[in-house]
Amino acid sequence: MTQAYTQETRQLGDAPGRSGSRIGRLLDRFRDDRGIWRRGLVLAAIAILLALVMIFHADIPNRVGNLGSLLETFLPWLGLALPVLLVLGLVRRSASAVLALVLPVAVWLNLFGGLMFSDKSGSGGELTVVTHNVNAENPNPTGTAEDVAGSGADVVALEELTDDAVPTYERALAGTYRYHTVQGTVGLWSKYPLSGTEPVDIKLGWTRALRTTVATPRGEVGVYVAHLPSVRVKFNAGFTAGQRDASAEALGQAISRERLRKVILLGDLNGTMNDRALAPVTAQMRSAQGAAGDGFGFSWPASFPMARIDQIMVRGVDPVAAWALPKTGSDHLPLAASVDY
Repeated sequence: MTQAYTQETRQLGDAPGRSGSRIGRLLDRFRDDRGIWRRGLVLAAIAILLALVMIFHADIPNRVGNLGSLLETFLPWLGLALPVLLVLGLVRRSASAVLALVLPVAVWLNLFGGLMFSDKSGSGGELTVVTHNVNAENPNPTGTAEDVAGSGADVVALEELTDDAVPTYERALAGTYRYHTVQGTVGLWSKYPLSGTEPVDIKLGWTRALRTTVATPRGEVGVYVAHLPSVRVKFNAGFTAGQRDASAEALGQAISRERLRKVILLGDLNGTMNDRALAPVTAQMRSAQGAAGDGFGFSWPASFPMARIDQIMVRGVDPVAAWALPKTGSDHLPLAASVDY
């Protein structure tokens, strides 16, 4: 009995080309599966199409419903499709589908890997600025003002101010910021003197942008505060952003005429840095988040941030760090940045 059992065991164990490990058996199964390259061709095609969309996103036209700008607003979120396609490829046991994923993964990492996996923020900074769309329907403007003042910022820009709420913000911020200006629905509070303050015409018919000079201890800095028009996604009209685009053009022209070398733009631009419609502005300035931030720095909606439509942009100064502040009573998160100048 012992001899027979030993012989049988040896014969089974000597079967050629079979591994005793679980991984080995799985590889054997894939090796023996002749349809592994033919299955999942549709998934492979979707992966390649996804890569092409990310590579050529700037070439997707805006003529129909501003589709290009809509895509660029949420472009990083296309990365969510990658693990889904991977799981589907594995379920289908398709080598073609899995291998095709290499291309969109490489493209996504090239576009967003630096934001996702690297922390470029430093410490210190000679000037700290904050921007916050406080929301016209904010139920607690006093608490929001106190939160912003507690950030330690030297300069604070607020957008979407209402006539009724302005006195509340003025009282709450007066103890921290000696100087301030309110132009229409935007305002600026500063620890340093302001001069040359004026509204900026962004082609709306009312004031939602301003320009002022902040006299910092290290010289004058031109500061712009802007709240570009909102955009909407409609089934019958697509991404309705025409008015926002026209205002971005006007804001870009105003900044291009700025006489000071050091410039900071604070505000809700209702668009991301990827959105080509903001090129009149973004072509002239650097994103503090892109240069010195940690992660994507999404700011809206505050309950589940999906896009960075609030921006801190600079020219002639060096961003040191950029970050999002904790949620307030607004539907936007406040954003902060420190710069050397």
